[in-house]
Order: sequence, then structure tokens, then C-alpha cells
Amino acid sequence: MNLIVQKYGGTSIGSVRRVKIVAQRIHEIAQKGNQVVVVVSAMGKTTDILVQLASEITPAPCRREMDMLLSTGEQVSIALMSMALQQLGQSAISLTGAQVGIITEAEYSRARIVSIKPHRIQRHLDRGEVVVVAGFQGISNETDLEITTLGRGGSDTSAVAIAASLKASCCEIYTDVPGILTTDPRLVSDAQLMSEITCDEMLELASLGAKVLHPRAVEIARNYGIPLVVRSSWSLAPGTRVISPIPKPRSINELELTKAVDGIEFDPDQAKIAILRVPDCPGVAARLFGEIANQQVDVDLIIQSIHESNSNDIAFTVVKKILNKAEAVAEAIAPSLRTSSTNSDEAEVLIEKETAKIAIVGAGMIGRPGIAAKMFKTLADAQINIEMIATSEVKVSCVIASDNGNRAIDALCKAFDVKLSKIPVAPETVKVSPPVRGAALDTKQVQIALLHVQDRPGMASRIFGALADKNISVDTIIQSQRCRIVNGMPTRDIAFTVAQEDLQIAQTSLAILSDSFTEMIIDTDIAKVSVVGAGMAGQPGTAAKCFKALAKQKINIKMIATSEIKISCVVAKAEGIQALKAVHKAFGLAVQGILEVSG
Repeated sequence: MNLIVQKYGGTSIGSVRRVKIVAQRIHEIAQKGNQVVVVVSAMGKTTDILVQLASEITPAPCRREMDMLLSTGEQVSIALMSMALQQLGQSAISLTGAQVGIITEAEYSRARIVSIKPHRIQRHLDRGEVVVVAGFQGISNETDLEITTLGRGGSDTSAVAIAASLKASCCEIYTDVPGILTTDPRLVSDAQLMSEITCDEMLELASLGAKVLHPRAVEIARNYGIPLVVRSSWSLAPGTRVISPIPKPRSINELELTKAVDGIEFDPDQAKIAILRVPDCPGVAARLFGEIANQQVDVDLIIQSIHESNSNDIAFTVVKKILNKAEAVAEAIAPSLRTSSTNSDEAEVLIEKETAKIAIVGAGMIGRPGIAAKMFKTLADAQINIEMIATSEVKVSCVIASDNGNRAIDALCKAFDVKLSKIPVAPETVKVSPPVRGAALDTKQVQIALLHVQDRPGMASRIFGALADKNISVDTIIQSQRCRIVNGMPTRDIAFTVAQEDLQIAQTSLAILSDSFTEMIIDTDIAKVSVVGAGMAGQPGTAAKCFKALAKQKINIKMIATSEIKISCVVAKAEGIQALKAVHKAFGLAVQGILEVSG
């Protein structure tokens, strides 16, 4: 007998007819001897209607009362679904988040789950009943019984959390698309259905705007090893499997409040190559990394800083054994990147042999303000300067001087209460997988650049700590390679992206630190196009193919940031969709014909 948790979104149960269709599907699964827990969202546009009603009363409704209001949408759904199941002869009972023991932190409208007490669910399952649970909601504690909601994607989060607490065989997410697609089908009509994807890849795509799964739900699945399947409500097709790694043992208590960092990785086998003052025009990155790929040189992290005086700095890391080859390629191609081959002020090649990469590892760190800032502060307190920064949903990496390695390891292990992990070797199943699984476009970010930031330990900590104090999540972080002396102090530029809605608060928070930099530049005309794939490692040319696809469309790249499984390029907003289509096609992600995405 399998215990299956299923989640149905608002479009899947948007009418009485659809409720009946879904009930029939649930009934058939239960009749096969499975125990079934069903988590449902509010029907159709119910939540939007409730928000509109509140806005007609007041322009600034109390968050507590909004949670009280919005939680009613799911209660309508669970009652109707239970009635539909009972009409089919299937024993069923509807339960609210409070009734199934979903305990959250006391944070209205965006609460995280602290624990789930699954005893009542299990009791009803043992009686042969299908348990229909209201998603998106819980209670703050068992004393006050304050109703809380989990924020956007909350029903996904509820379903996976319940699956973790019950040790379910799997959690199935039913939606209006056939599974997880290679990109947004509303923007690229030939998006392809994926049969499987890893949790780390899904976390990246979800954080980049892929709305089929919420990052918090994927975090829980990854942390507790819950098999996830995303399927269409309108067909029996198998959908997409989200593969979870074997989890480390962890308590179900503090479920979503568990520490975000579960390991430290250190790689001393790194060298850095920087090319300074590269002319800022389309195709430069494609030419540089195309030639590097032609020589079978595999690069790790790539950073392109914001442009200044019509030029950029590009830096990348390689393993030390191929440094001589990589350096020779960089020196050979540098003259061709200059506006004049004799202008030695342009495309200057710098080599740093004694570098290392240290990283904190865990699910969903970028979505938790303060994690990266804590890493930067810990290194600053240990008097360790950061040379490069690379961020992803599962890892924040810093390039440092190699002789600071042991000190950095000790400091970070103590700060995050974790141990040094082995650098994982990709399994064969990943090595033969395509280098890129999917592509995403994020048009809801803005870029903030701080010019001439004092280049000393602690500055990154100070900047990103100030943003974390205001609960602002920072995405892409770039630190320029060019060092300039301003008033006798060495300085570097730092640029990063934040959500559009956080811009005003971010500006106010950073203005207080204006003694540490000379100017703040805001760029709202940006879009971030990204490709994601665990198969990138060990496959030279992946980045070059991405840059070449953009160059062919004459799209200029404003920033580049990479991690082990992601390449992100910031481009002009007007070119965002064109850029997405270009990289999607370049990596062979398109399928012939147009995919149906709704029922």
C-alpha cells in the first residue's frame, strides 16, 4: 500500500465540473489500495476576488484580517471536494490547516511551517478515508490559534510538507500544464516537456520565475528526499519527475526553519584569469569563450562586471593543471578583443595562481535574506578578502587567496555549525545528461551598482547585511576585478540585482552606507536570461554557446554571473524575450509543434 499526497491548483478545480473530474481521478487511485491525502487551492480566481473585496473596504487592510479572509477560499474547495468524493461512494473528510496540525511561525501572509502533527491525518487514513486538506494555511501555535497563510505557492508548500511529515511514497502536483517545460510556453511556443529534472535544477528555475513549482516546496522535497511528480490534471501522462538527493537525517520539527546551510565545500585547485577593460559590445564574450571552448578548456565560475567607460572586466576560474593552457588562449585572443590591436590599455590579462573557492551549500539560501551576508561577515571577521562572488539557490561561492583556506574553513564551519563536505563528483547519470535542462527569463528585477566601494574585508558584509536587515533577498552579485585608488583607498565596484518591489527600501538602506562608496547607479531597464543544467560540469563550451546565441541576435550582455549549474546574462529588458528564445533554441530545447498547456 502506497501513501500518496496529491495537490490540485486553482485552475484544476476552477468549477464544479472540474471538481467532479478531479474527484473521479482521486477515487480511482484510492480504489487501487492507496492511501490518499489531497491538498487543494482556492477555486479558480477566488483569491483574486477576495483581495478585490478587501480593497473595496480599505486600501491598506490589516495582514491578520487578510489571512482570515484569504484562508476561506481553500475551505470552500475542501468541502466541495469531499462532497464530490462522498457522492462517488468514497469515504472522505475535509480538514483545515489548523485541524491537521500545521503549525507556523507568527508571520501573517508569509509564514513558514514550523512543524506538522500528522496524527489526525493518519487516523483518518487508517479508516480508509481520503483526507482533503486546505493548502496555503496553518495556525501560529496551539494556544492562540491564529490563522496564518504561507504566501505565494503556499499550497505546493503545504503538500510537500505533509508528504514529508507522513513519509509519503511521493507527492504529485497537478496543474494546468503537462509537467515542467524547458521554458515558459507563454513566451516560447515550442517549449518542450521534460521527463525528469533534479531538485537543484528545479530550485534554480523556480527562483528564476518558473511558476509551475514554488521554491519553498522544492526546498522541502530536497531536504527530506520526497519524490515529486508534476502532472497535468487533464491527462494520464506521466508528467515530470523531480529527483531528490538522498537526504541527510533531519527532524521534522523546525521543518521550514531548519538551517539553510548544511555543508561547506572547499576547492584549493583553482586559478583566476581576469581580462580588464574589454570593449563593451555584442559578441565579445562569445568570441572569448568560444576560443576557450575550441581549445577544450573547461571554465568554472564566470563574472562580467558592469560596464564603465564603454568597457567591462571579465574574470573566470579554471583548475590549476590547465592554467597555462587557459592563459595562453587568453593572451592569444586578447589583441582581437581590442578596438586596436596595439592598444595595450584594453583587454589586459591578469593571472592569479594562488586562489581557492569556498562555498556554503544548502537548499534555498538566496530566498532567505541574511545567509550570504552572514558568510561575507564571517570571512570579514577572519580578515579574509573576497575576490569573486557567485550565487545560486543551493550555493554561495567566494574566491579567496589560497593561503586563507584553512582560516576560512574553520570560521564558516563554526559560524554555520556544519562540517566540511567533500566536493561532490557528478554521477554518471548527470554526466551524460544534456548540459542545459531549461531556460528562464526574469523581467522583475532591477540592478543596483555601487561604484568605488572600499576594497577591504567587511564591505560586502556591511552592504548585504543592511539589505538583509530589511528582509531584502539579493540575487546576482558581481564584484569588479578592476581596482582603483580613490582618496588613497583601493576600491572596486559591486553590482547586484533585487526584486523591483524592493528597490525603494534597498536605496534607503544603502544610502546610510554612502561613506563607503562614491555613487549608486540604478538600472531598471534589465531582464535576466538564464540557462540551467546539472550537466554543465565537465562540458567545455556551454557558456560559449549561450553567449554566441545572444551575439547572433546582436544582444549586448550587461552582466554575466555563473554557478556550477547556471549561466545568467543581464540584458536590456526590451531584448529579454528575444534572448530567451535564442538560448532556448541554441541548446536544442525546442519541440516540433505547439504544446497544449491548459485543459
